[in-house]
Formats: sequence, C-alpha cells, structure tokens
Amino acid sequence: MELEERIINHFNTSMEVNAVTIEQYTPLIAHASELLLQTLMSESKILCCGNGGSAGLAQHFSALLLNRFRNERPGLPAISLSTDAAVATGICEDSNFADIYAKQIRALGQPGDSLLILTTHGRNASLIQAIQAAHDREMLVIALTGGNGGDIPSLLGPDEVEICVPAEDAVLVHHSHLMLLHTLCDLIDHQLFGSEY
Repeated sequence: MELEERIINHFNTSMEVNAVTIEQYTPLIAHASELLLQTLMSESKILCCGNGGSAGLAQHFSALLLNRFRNERPGLPAISLSTDAAVATGICEDSNFADIYAKQIRALGQPGDSLLILTTHGRNASLIQAIQAAHDREMLVIALTGGNGGDIPSLLGPDEVEICVPAEDAVLVHHSHLMLLHTLCDLIDHQLFGSEY
C-alpha cells in the first residue's frame, strides 16, 4: 500500500503544479506560441538549449518541430544546441562550459531568430551567457524556468517571455516543461496548419 500511496502522491503533486502553472500563465503560453509563430513565418529559426534533463527536453522540442508533432506536416526550422558532442566538448575543452551555447548562438543565430531556453532554477552561467549572446544577435528569448526563475527574469526584455513553473523540485519542473513544450507544438501547428492538426 505504501508504494501505491507514493505513486498517487507523485501524480497528484505533478497535477497540482500543472494546474497552478496553467492558472498563472495561460495568456503568456499563448503569447509565447505567437512569438514562435512569428519567427517561423518570417523564415527564421528557433534555437533551443538547456542543461541536463532540460537539454533532453530542448532536443525533444526541436525534434517535434523538425519532424512532426501529432500529424504529418512540413518540417519547421529548429535546432537543439546540446546535441553535437564534438562542438560541445570542443568548446568546453578550449574555453569553458559557460560558453557552450553562447559560442553556438553567435555562430548560428541571426536577427529574427528565437532562443528557447529551459532551466529548472535559472542560475546556469551557460544559459545566462546564451541569453546575452542571443540579444547581441538581435534574437528574441523565451524562457521556461522553475522556482523563482533565478537570474533569468532580470535578463529578459519587455517583449520577451518567461514561464516560471511554481516548484522547487526539478523533477516537477521537468514534468511541467514537457507539458508546456507539447502545448507550444500544438499551438504552433494549429496556427500554421489549421484545426485538423
């Protein structure tokens, strides 16, 4: 019975965090989808990054855009900056880990592109430098964070978006980030291709 109670508690806690996130951020989630849509409609691209589990979620999101979400459709330009081991390890060896995304953004980012970052706490030097590099390249930043957002909110401009999941537990933040990413994919598909998507 103890294991079953633990399972129920795990799901209930995740649902409570998602419910509070939706209550607080539904308009901002819709706005984030519109900003990403503008990027794609202007034939620009979305760069995605995060560390650890957030890197995996960034990779998942870019794969859903490049390939498909629910239904077949043309691929959408999205790049996960955490997937090239040679680039990542080369930057870490020759520079330091904090440069891992900023160097890639300075090389690949163009004005009109968007940067989507994911972080459970918002105190990653690599992501702080990524935001600064994106601003240098005249890119728009959308941040999915957790806790109190850490250092991220103070770096964002007035036209940029932070969706901060109200949880300190990284696992719960990841749960909500996955739901948010799937929601963004759904909204992008719906706005670009219509209700059948």
